[in-house]
Amino acid sequence: MTRQVLIIPDLHGRPDLLRAALHQYPDAHYLCLGDAIDRGPRSMPVVETLMDLHRAGRATLLMGNHERMMQEGVKYYRQYLGTHDLGDYRRAMEGFQWWMRAGGETVRAELGSLTLEKFPPLLEEYLGVLRRVVYVTADGELHDHPPAHPSVLVSHAAPPVKHPQHPNPLSAALWLRPFEGPFPLPEGVTYSVHGHTPVPIPCRLGRHLYLDLGAYDTGRLAIAEVNVHGLPTVTVLCGRGDPTRGRKYARFGEPVPVRPVDLPGAPPR
Repeated sequence: MTRQVLIIPDLHGRPDLLRAALHQYPDAHYLCLGDAIDRGPRSMPVVETLMDLHRAGRATLLMGNHERMMQEGVKYYRQYLGTHDLGDYRRAMEGFQWWMRAGGETVRAELGSLTLEKFPPLLEEYLGVLRRVVYVTADGELHDHPPAHPSVLVSHAAPPVKHPQHPNPLSAALWLRPFEGPFPLPEGVTYSVHGHTPVPIPCRLGRHLYLDLGAYDTGRLAIAEVNVHGLPTVTVLCGRGDPTRGRKYARFGEPVPVRPVDLPGAPPR
């Protein structure tokens, strides 16, 4: 039986949009592109819902650059607890501040306080299940490496490629922007899907599809239903927010057709 796989880009603390996606597609398997945390007002309920779905086998969760920044301080602090090396402690503190400056401050405000010494177990569990790159085949199965059958590559920012700033391709997949390409795709991959780079409308640049609509700010969340043999069906959930803020995002490539769905409280289109 073919499984329906829905790709959800950067939620950034918008549990209302995640709940709306679950309501629209109650039986799907959700493939989340990362950056579920930071910037928006309620990161913790987003993580709670995603982890519930993951435990039930209904979601595959990818790492975004914001999760990678959150991971840095935690990783070195756990290392310091074993080594008592002050170099590890310094790296932990630097990593924590890196995350705070880039958006983690919103999570600290949401929780009231946040330290590495008392880091929320849920967030650490979340970090432990995140993958970097997956390949989806026509039957809806997900693979860690390019399969023999046609597939769609899915990662947070870009396909995994070697890059001068990111010698590790799995790191490049978290950070690279479209203008830092070209991004060759493995044999058998029909196209790739990414978030990370905010766009006014879902768009295609060559064989790469970009879905991040700045949901935390605009209230608009693009959802793509994987179709290995052609471009996916894209639905845009329109919720509370200011869609005019999307005008500041970069325009590139070609727009793809979308089906808009107005949610309660959405401003008029």
